[in-house]
Amino acid sequence: MPKYSPDVCRQIAQEFNKCNLVRPMRVDHYDAGTELSYEMTGVAPADKAQVTLAVDKFIGGGFAGQVYRVIVKSLSGPCGGLEIGKRYAMKILVPPSRGSKVFRDAVYMIGFQGSFSPQVNVSAARAGALWQKFIRRAAALRFGSERTVKDIHATFVDSTIGSCGEISEWVEGRNWRFECDDGLDTRSRRLDDQSETVNYGASPEYLSKKTFMDDFVKMLHEMGASEFARQYYWWTCKSQPNVFKRSDTEAKPTEGLTAMDFRAGLALLPFLPMSPGDVVLIGKGIARGSLVQFDRPNMKKFLAFVSANAGKFEDMQAALAELIACEERYRESLLDVTHHHVRLLYSAGLWRSVLEGARESWKTRRITDDIADASLRRSRCKTIVFALLGLIPLLGRMCRRSWGRADLRAHYGRMVRDVGYLRQAVRGRLLEKLITWHRKGRVSEAHALWLMQKPVRILWELPLGFMFVFIHRWCTDGEAFRSAMRYAFVRPVRLYFNAEERQRWMLDMIEQGISNGMLTSTEADGIKAQLQDDYIQKYLKALAVHVCTLPITQVVSVTLGIILGIHYGGSFAEGMAIAGFTIAIFQMIPVSPGSFTRGAYVVYLALKERNYRDYNIAIFLGFFKYVGYLAFPIQMAYRYPSLARFMAGHWATGAVHVVPVFGERGALLEHAAFDLFYNHPLTIRRRMGEVAQARLAQAPRRWHVAPIAGAVVLAMAAIELVSFHIYGALPTLKNIWWAVIALPGAFGALTTLWAGGMAFRGRIMLVLKVAPLMAAASALAHLGLMLALNAGGEHMLKIAAMDAMWRVFLFGLLGVLGALRTEISVAPPAPAPSAVEQKVAV
Repeated sequence: MPKYSPDVCRQIAQEFNKCNLVRPMRVDHYDAGTELSYEMTGVAPADKAQVTLAVDKFIGGGFAGQVYRVIVKSLSGPCGGLEIGKRYAMKILVPPSRGSKVFRDAVYMIGFQGSFSPQVNVSAARAGALWQKFIRRAAALRFGSERTVKDIHATFVDSTIGSCGEISEWVEGRNWRFECDDGLDTRSRRLDDQSETVNYGASPEYLSKKTFMDDFVKMLHEMGASEFARQYYWWTCKSQPNVFKRSDTEAKPTEGLTAMDFRAGLALLPFLPMSPGDVVLIGKGIARGSLVQFDRPNMKKFLAFVSANAGKFEDMQAALAELIACEERYRESLLDVTHHHVRLLYSAGLWRSVLEGARESWKTRRITDDIADASLRRSRCKTIVFALLGLIPLLGRMCRRSWGRADLRAHYGRMVRDVGYLRQAVRGRLLEKLITWHRKGRVSEAHALWLMQKPVRILWELPLGFMFVFIHRWCTDGEAFRSAMRYAFVRPVRLYFNAEERQRWMLDMIEQGISNGMLTSTEADGIKAQLQDDYIQKYLKALAVHVCTLPITQVVSVTLGIILGIHYGGSFAEGMAIAGFTIAIFQMIPVSPGSFTRGAYVVYLALKERNYRDYNIAIFLGFFKYVGYLAFPIQMAYRYPSLARFMAGHWATGAVHVVPVFGERGALLEHAAFDLFYNHPLTIRRRMGEVAQARLAQAPRRWHVAPIAGAVVLAMAAIELVSFHIYGALPTLKNIWWAVIALPGAFGALTTLWAGGMAFRGRIMLVLKVAPLMAAASALAHLGLMLALNAGGEHMLKIAAMDAMWRVFLFGLLGVLGALRTEISVAPPAPAPSAVEQKVAV
């Protein structure tokens, strides 16, 4: 959620109260500083107490609910181990976004034919909390400590937002730290190490987290909580943020891992997988007999697990009895045709439970008040009619509100009878909308207060409310628009020319790195101490140039698209299609105008300073889109490892965060991007160094290049001759593109592979020297075929000359690429077995 002013929201709320409406203000979010009071029920033991909380910070949320950091201000008695003055995590099981709530509830309704139970059903909320307690105890058996699972203290019902909620342990921790590892090729072997003293090498956090999550999933299956395991499967690529590393274990990379989340947000429908991993989960669920998955356990398996470990669960018998009762009430409160099946046709008790669950749902969501709830409980017919009204769009919702709540009946009645009250009701609704706008960052503090003075002004901005947030903000806040333009166009230039600006830019990124766990305070202090080095300043200046090149591709692609659309589009639709296609092409090609500019700048620096060594990686990567932004962080890897790791992580992970679902902070895609753009080049460098060292014992070899080149020439000629006999004409290079790619690539690969002890540079130069000669020989062979087969026509020499030029260019380029690909891929020699290993083998 963007930054906003809680004080402004409170002022708008006070203005709402001046409207003197019969109904209360709609609340879907709490601001920092808000005090809340709940009657809470502890989780094992089930103590009840009145608890007052102060909201310290809104953390965020997803489909499962919204999370706050709160401080306990007062307690009327013991309640689940809560302590006054201590910080806790409060989760209210309603998404912070209305769109997310609508989607979540719709998916759940399709799967279980009822409202989202953890939000509206106290038994469902209690069951989830009790399951977390039992999983915590099981984790102590498996991992030696209950700290591997976040503790949960109490549950409650929030009658303001209309949802169940829970209070749990506040865990000071983070997601994984990006680790510098030049041994990606050995990472899987390190993971499979089954020895008592596992050596995770340079990636202890990454590998220990994977091991922990795999073991945690096995434990959940063993105790019958298979659907809870959905939150922790590694291979779904989106479950990694559900495991934190506690801050008090920073000195021990493999310790402190803690399972954080046991509230699923979305039901898993068999026909609606949300990711490729969900397809596997759907198959596993069907194999267990669970067509729709959410949080259903195997109670027989669970009770057997508890019985087998009776000594460890001896003090939880009361909690076990409550869990069994809550599970039964929870499951019986839903129609759930995929699990109840034919019971719905004959079980009167099941239907009574379903109706009772519906009434509880309506009351929790504030659709009914106490009087209406008591009335519905006395009449099954009224309950059914009330439920059917909910199926009618718009009108049914208003009818249920009028029927279910006395304050809304009075509110609607006065709106009809009293024009003055109607005016105040509209004013109040607009003020509620204004609070939402301000929290989302659509309007600034000053503009929000200006609209608050005369809420009718909000009506003029309602169309902007359907547009992107930044467009709404730019249209109503000139300073925000000017700031965005300065950031996009002026800031890059200032970064290049102003050393202090570059240093501030870097310090801001370092602070972000500390806040999101990429850097420790010690690492940050070390980086800050290095910022004055000439080498660092040179790289920061180069990074500023990279920032300057950000808009080049977009400007060129849009401009060219418009020009082509105007000139070649017969109609407006055709012009738009051509422009869109042109822009799309620019997004797909590996080298763009912006990346070419970056690469050219790096070449300029290397030539100006006559210094290839300090730019040997950046000079290559700089020419490519996306990857080019990481050229200088990777270049700094060995001289400034902490800074390089942070810069690569900052740029690469920032790019993947735009990916829905999988781009979440801490998810596997984030780490994969870091590995790809940082650790993978380091691994290649290490492997190539080991290979070069091993080759020192071999003699250089050059003679083999001649027979390889001759074989390529003969193969090309043979392919052309066969093609002539099949199609009746000699092929162009375009016709046999696959051979044009494969044969020169094979030439480069075999040349470098069999070059003995020749140095890397000598191998590439050998390919570059011979490839043009090979291309010329192939072009002569092609000319000979044209003459022998009389297939050249009148412009034979012109065609042959053009063909020769293309062969020289393509054979040289593809030959070098084939050699580079082979050099990158060739495996270093296996290390000699140690004396201990030799002894064991004997």
